Amino acid sequence: MAERYFCAIKPFGIVSQVVGIYALVMQIIDGKQVAEKVLSECSDRIAALKEKGVTPGLAVVLVGEDPASKVYVGSKARKCVELGIYSRKIELPADSSQEEVMAVVEELNNDDKVHGILVQSPPPPHIDEEAIVRAINPAKDVDGFHPENVAKLALEDPTGFVPCTPAGCMRLLKEAGVETSGAEAVVIGRSMIVGKPMALLLMGKAGNATVTVAHSRTKDLAEVCRRADIIVAAIGKPEFVTADMVKDGATIIDVGINRVEDASKKSGYKLVGDVAYDECAPKCKAITPVPGGVGPMTIAMLMQNTVQAAEATL
Repeated sequence: MAERYFCAIKPFGIVSQVVGIYALVMQIIDGKQVAEKVLSECSDRIAALKEKGVTPGLAVVLVGEDPASKVYVGSKARKCVELGIYSRKIELPADSSQEEVMAVVEELNNDDKVHGILVQSPPPPHIDEEAIVRAINPAKDVDGFHPENVAKLALEDPTGFVPCTPAGCMRLLKEAGVETSGAEAVVIGRSMIVGKPMALLLMGKAGNATVTVAHSRTKDLAEVCRRADIIVAAIGKPEFVTADMVKDGATIIDVGINRVEDASKKSGYKLVGDVAYDECAPKCKAITPVPGGVGPMTIAMLMQNTVQAAEATL
């Protein structure tokens, strides 16, 4: 008998699908909606801080003229203004020396109005990014990349900062009602920005999942993924995860955001994730779209980390 799909849109992006005689409920996880909830919580905490005479402050350092980086920095600054967070944007020429960038970081470390410091990645090739991260005061490292905060994440110490994108992914799972405890989770990608911290969060007490971290050397990746109740794709390869890699009823968090050529678009390109959304979504219990899934959460969690940093000074 041929499979038939019947879909009905429900609140919070839920789509019911009947496949043959089996009924699946597919939830499109709306990152914009969840991000607004996080930002509303931040707004309440900011108001409480201001009543105590503290205005949270975030400084963003941009080295060079990378167009995408300038867009990201601008969006972070605008969100600060919307929330009432003090914002500093320091733009340095692309030929700035390592010493000049380090001097700016040190000045921000000593600025009491700044609670969070972020150096936009990637910097120009001649800049040692790891050294810059290590130079940031861990108490102001709202990206969560300093070794001290990485250690606190591994130790599940709540006084540290969790990297924004993995933190956002965990919040999306929570808001979507996805049960992580006891689940088989596969994280595709092992970067320090997403993959490794994501695995730590999922396997920690907040997640209690059984986690496999997959990467370029993983044998039979499709089979590994087919065992997963939860797949987090963070490899930067457009539409890499295909339907044959996903079991029915899985949840997919798509961290990727990739530009692919599309002559039908005025811009000449479209944005896609690391997951082939159209073919994978019908098999899923829940899935994040691209755009509108993980992306909005990254900035929201950055704002949350900045508020946390300010609260720690009381």
